[in-house]
Amino acid sequence: MLQKFDERNKNLLININGELIHRDDAGISPFDSVVQGGDGVWEGLRLYNGKIFKLDEHLNRLRHSAQAMAFNDIPTNESLTAELSKTLKANDMHDGVHIRLTLTRGEKITSGMDPRLNQHGNTLIVLAEFKAPVYDTSGLSLATSSIRRFSPDTMDPKIHHCNLIQSIMAKIEATAAGADDALMLDSRGFIAETNATHLFFVKDGVVYTSRAVACPEGVTRQTVIDLCQEHDIPLSVKDCSQAELYRADECFCTGTMGELACVTQVDGRVIGTGKIGEMTQRLTELFKAHVASSGTQIV
Repeated sequence: MLQKFDERNKNLLININGELIHRDDAGISPFDSVVQGGDGVWEGLRLYNGKIFKLDEHLNRLRHSAQAMAFNDIPTNESLTAELSKTLKANDMHDGVHIRLTLTRGEKITSGMDPRLNQHGNTLIVLAEFKAPVYDTSGLSLATSSIRRFSPDTMDPKIHHCNLIQSIMAKIEATAAGADDALMLDSRGFIAETNATHLFFVKDGVVYTSRAVACPEGVTRQTVIDLCQEHDIPLSVKDCSQAELYRADECFCTGTMGELACVTQVDGRVIGTGKIGEMTQRLTELFKAHVASSGTQIV
């Protein structure tokens, strides 16, 4: 689970506002809003054989989040795509690449929370790394965190913002508990997601996942939902409790950085047989086939 440095990334060129800069020299101003308050939005994208999977969906979510946060002069999908392509070509990247795309409110004229202090335009950062899916697909362990996910009455989870303190605090708890990741609940005690991924579980041939009430509208999550509907796999999107998860036959998590990865233990309880289940394996194969047959050619 703990990621390691990949030597292929030693001389990465980072794209900051269109300028390609060596990773050792790249940086943004201490007056940038993302430094001062996590005031930015982001997306994780993955490159497969020169194509970015679900590019439009990711870029739309980035722009929608920026709109919700009242950013000015939000880049178009076309301009964002051009910067992605430029970055990948400069690094000679074609496959097995994870991209962190960040848009901040930009540099302030002086420290402060007031967005009117941002008078220099947005900051766009394109960080592409050679990186395989980060999860051990043989089985992950989760531990329930005391940190709860925000509900829409406190902070709308549809805003994919850069302030990740909730997730970081939950991850710290999970690591202390000896687990790979944290299971996070909403304010009512229902399952929201993990600290980094969406969660699905299987019981009696039915795939269950939580409503997107206290979690973002995940792109990989939606892909799995679509695959279930396309292949007549029984699916239920509902409020899910811990007890339902504990007695599940299978469990897996989804995300751009880790794709689909099975979960074999939650809070010390073995899920199903403790190995990857038939439904998880089937959906993984369907997902990989979908990835191979889709995507936007970019390099």
